[in-house]
Order: sequence, then structure tokens, then C-alpha cells
Amino acid sequence: MTSATDRVRIALAFHGGRGHTAALAEAVRGGAEGVPDTEVSDVPVDGIDTPGWQTLDAADAIVFGAPTYMGTASAAFHTFAEASSRRWFLRAWQDKLAAGFTNSGSMAGDKSGTLGYFATLAAQHGMLWVNLGLPPGWNSANGSEWDLNRLGFSLGAGAQSNVDDRSGTVHKADLATAEHLGRRVAERAHVAVAGGRALRQ
Repeated sequence: MTSATDRVRIALAFHGGRGHTAALAEAVRGGAEGVPDTEVSDVPVDGIDTPGWQTLDAADAIVFGAPTYMGTASAAFHTFAEASSRRWFLRAWQDKLAAGFTNSGSMAGDKSGTLGYFATLAAQHGMLWVNLGLPPGWNSANGSEWDLNRLGFSLGAGAQSNVDDRSGTVHKADLATAEHLGRRVAERAHVAVAGGRALRQ
């Protein structure tokens, strides 16, 4: 991997609706923190303050997360995205890594719309998108609902929770998929940081 001096910083910029997206964020955090020399910070985007913006600016990778409401990210996340326009103008997030995760009530639930929105936001900022890197699961006679990426998304981690669930419970396979995403982002971030250091030498 990288030397001890190459500590990587990952920020989770997310809005949690009824607890499901926050549970996914915790799984992403767990996956990323499993990679040595990785520091993960939560930045809830509803009511983001100056220290929150500074955490995002200092991060090597930003993972976006929000529930999918009516085919796109929640209004709170959209407000944050619009407020990030000053960073866009200054190119403050240029060449950082980015990734995303989302939850909705249906298996498909138009989550691709939200993940695509995250990827477009990242591209506008000049960021480099890290996809899920998994084939779809649960799509053959030998598959099961416990497969990683059981819902079959490629851009990022997608999860499903019943619309009448108020407990914040997320399917274990979806949590494992989010954990995989966190680990993948951390590993890619270490490669990027080490590569940048090597080029500067």
C-alpha cells in the first residue's frame, strides 16, 4: 500500500432521511476504515457549516449519499450541491475522487437517477468517479438476495428499504455492498495519493 506518511482522508457528504441512508454511510465508513492509514469524516450536508466545508476541501475523496426521493437525491442534498458552486468556481475539488450511495423504497426505485446525479455533480467539479466495481448479483438460479450488489447497480451502492419502515433497517447485503464501496474508494484513494507523491519526487 502506501507509507505511514500517506494518510488518506475520505469525507462522507450525505443527507440521512429516516435513518436508512445514515446506516449506509456507517457501512461505507466501516469499509474505508478497514484500509490502513485511512481517516473518514462524516459531513451531514443539511445545515453544513464552515468546518464541514473545510473537511470536504481537505479530503482526498468525497462520497456522496442521499435517499432517492421522486427519482433524484433529496432536497437537502440538492441544496448542498447548489451551495458547492463556490468550490466549482474555484476548482477546489478538482481531481479528488468521488463515489456515491443511495436508498429507496423499491428494488429499482429510480436509484440510477440519483447515482447519475452524483456522478454528474462530481464531473462538474472535475472529480474522478469511482464506480462500484461489482457485477450484478441475484440474477441467476444460483444467486440469492444475500449477494453483493443484489440490486444490480454499477455507478454506486444502492439499497432498498420498505416505505413503511421507520426503524432505519437496511438489508445486510446492501450494507455489505456499501462496505465494499467504502473499501474500494479508500484503496483507490491510497493509489492516487501515492501516485501523486511519486510524481512530485
